[in-house]
Amino acid sequence: MNLFSAIPGLFPGLAAPTIPSLNFSAQQVAQVCEQLEESGDIDRLARFLWSLSVIPGSNLLTQHESIIRARAIVAYQQNNFRELYTLLENNKFTRDSHPKLQAMWMEAHYQEAEKLRGRPLGPVDKYRVRKKFPLPRTIWDGEQKTHCFKERTRGLLREWYLQDPYPNPAKKRELAQATGLTPTQVGNWFKNRRQRDRAAAAKNRNSNNQYDSQTASSSNHNYSPPSSPELDPDVTD
Repeated sequence: MNLFSAIPGLFPGLAAPTIPSLNFSAQQVAQVCEQLEESGDIDRLARFLWSLSVIPGSNLLTQHESIIRARAIVAYQQNNFRELYTLLENNKFTRDSHPKLQAMWMEAHYQEAEKLRGRPLGPVDKYRVRKKFPLPRTIWDGEQKTHCFKERTRGLLREWYLQDPYPNPAKKRELAQATGLTPTQVGNWFKNRRQRDRAAAAKNRNSNNQYDSQTASSSNHNYSPPSSPELDPDVTD
């Protein structure tokens, strides 16, 4: 039996038996979670996880890292940050999962701080949030965490930006997968880069206009009309 077709509502239009009759291994469920996570279809992933939660006596939701990671992703996307923190603090994750989970941990705390303060956070504000809510050791290997993007990540972002400064949601998800960032982080990077480019262009225009104005003023100030031959004592017939 195909696991996708066996979950009611996961893929509309496909016949499915009742949920209690499902009997799949944790590995099979984990594979579906990984496929849905890679596709970026978080709504479908959420429905799939819900279908597992209502199976009587099932403990599939706690049996595999990919399943727990999928639950964390759904909790983050639904702004259920309490659930997200609980999952991340109480489950050990392998290193491959760290970048995405670390990003969600910090972004969730940033969003809560912004909501509490009623304004966007600046760099100092974010630093204080990171100090107040350090990464749990379940998603951190103990190495010093830098909160600037790595050079490889910046290189990929710059390369994509040159091709398309306004990526659509699908491209943001693709780039998020390639960099280990979240789609929100990718979108914020592109937004900030566009703002910097516009500011730089405006500054260049103002500098050029100021230079042209100064040049014209200097030319007018230093200009003196040529002497009339009739009045110039150095001119002789």
